[in-house]
Amino acid sequence: MMVITAWLLFFFNSMAACNSSSDKDQHTVTETSAADTVRQSVQSPILYDNSKQYIYLTFDDGPQNGTNAVFETCKQLGVKASFFMVGMHAYTKTLQDDVDKVRSGYPQTLLCNHSFTHANGHYIYFYHHPEMALQDFLKTQTFLNIPYKIIRLPGNRAFVLKNEIKASGLVKPVCVQLDQAGYNVIGWDVEWSFKHKNAHPVQTPEKMRAMVDSAFARNDTRTANHIVILSHDRMFQDRNFTDSLAKFIMLLKSNPNYVFETVDHYPGLKPLQ
Repeated sequence: MMVITAWLLFFFNSMAACNSSSDKDQHTVTETSAADTVRQSVQSPILYDNSKQYIYLTFDDGPQNGTNAVFETCKQLGVKASFFMVGMHAYTKTLQDDVDKVRSGYPQTLLCNHSFTHANGHYIYFYHHPEMALQDFLKTQTFLNIPYKIIRLPGNRAFVLKNEIKASGLVKPVCVQLDQAGYNVIGWDVEWSFKHKNAHPVQTPEKMRAMVDSAFARNDTRTANHIVILSHDRMFQDRNFTDSLAKFIMLLKSNPNYVFETVDHYPGLKPLQ
């Protein structure tokens, strides 16, 4: 009970602190036009080429150390990527600037919702209180000025699309609420894992390339010829591992059949709002 009480106090204190911060409120208001610009510049639904295979690079938990390195790497290599960001991580001007760069980088980079608190690590409690979890996501949508209703659940790979909810029993209640609120939820097919002690990537770029090739060859993806790759911003904050990300991207680019896209073009989404 003490752990839960402390968690609740932290959750609501963080929400209150965020609401009372004039700097952050001003930041949110001044960036409204940026999100509007993204919405207005949405591309027409793409026509998928059946001879191609589509790759969705996704990066979780920003803004944090590593976000800018990932953004610049994708920009320099000319590939599209989606960033699922956590509201409470945008606690400095520098980190807020990283959020703004991703948002304004559309259509090459897409800003998405990854909750406000990331459940504070208490996933079971978080998902056992779906209304609280829903409000957590809604707060992030406004606070980070996220252009579209696209979410990734903290610590969970559920999918919620136009005609489908694919979710475990634990997260199904909040997925139903998100679905009713018009949200799409994006999971993943392949993960680039990291060591929790130092956030260093586990797999080499070559191993990741092999995993992607294998998943396509075995048709082991949620949607045929479309693969969502999960990684985390902090994995690439060190130069050596930023280079690993660049190498992985270059290995993928060497296959002329691979096409990079942002998750707002993943098949089967509800109309974007």
